Amino acid sequence: MKSSPLIIFLSCILILTSTQAFSQGKIDGFYRGNGNTTVTLGAGFEDNKDYLAGNDETDIARKLYYVNLFAAYGITKDLDVTVSLPYIEIDDNKNVQDVSFFFKYRTLKKEYSNGKLELSLAGGFSTPVSDYNVGGLNDIGQQATIIETRAMAHYQTNAGWFATLQSGFSFKFEEVPNSLPITVKAGQALDKWYYDVYYDYQHSFGGIDYLETPPPQNFRRFGVDYHKIGGTGYRSFTNNFGAYVSVSYVLGGRNIFQGPGYGIGLVANF
Repeated sequence: MKSSPLIIFLSCILILTSTQAFSQGKIDGFYRGNGNTTVTLGAGFEDNKDYLAGNDETDIARKLYYVNLFAAYGITKDLDVTVSLPYIEIDDNKNVQDVSFFFKYRTLKKEYSNGKLELSLAGGFSTPVSDYNVGGLNDIGQQATIIETRAMAHYQTNAGWFATLQSGFSFKFEEVPNSLPITVKAGQALDKWYYDVYYDYQHSFGGIDYLETPPPQNFRRFGVDYHKIGGTGYRSFTNNFGAYVSVSYVLGGRNIFQGPGYGIGLVANF
């Protein structure tokens, strides 16, 4: 039996790319179902007006554009696998970035009179697939392989209201500092409509800052922290097709561009 377009959508929008610019948690609490396959095409841009060099605000600005191809498959009712490949453009730097794979497994499902509680574990990795530049603020990535782990608690009421909390650890290679991510999300999932709001946080362990003295020679070693808020809205049009819009804003952090981001996407179920 196929999952609803809504559940398909929820499984697809989270892993837009492997960069922190688009993240809103690597997993969610919704599962696709045994044998279901989905392809999502997403696109968007960020209009960054300033950059935090370390914790100091500068007037360095940029515009970032991306297109992302995402596919997901339900291996069993409790196990999903996803793959994502983004193309990113920042000024003259443009290329496919890092391919990402993720497995998510439901370890517990507890039913209550007014809803259900589910616990999940997940793991995956991302790695560069092109020889893009590393050496400036307009780089599309850090040319690093990353191993990801996540644990998540998800509660959903019978009326569709839900809340999730997830965290884990990001093990990063090629001198990129490891990081701790935390995502809190709340919203409502209905038959044809879905909407949420979220808070996304990352803390990097160590690393160097931009505009250090002497100037940094290795941009891979940047320690990147951020506080980000956002929201998503989705509408299913048929059993096999839907579309979404999303907005976000980076509030602050360390070695991060601040400003709004916007996204749209189409979801197809096969």
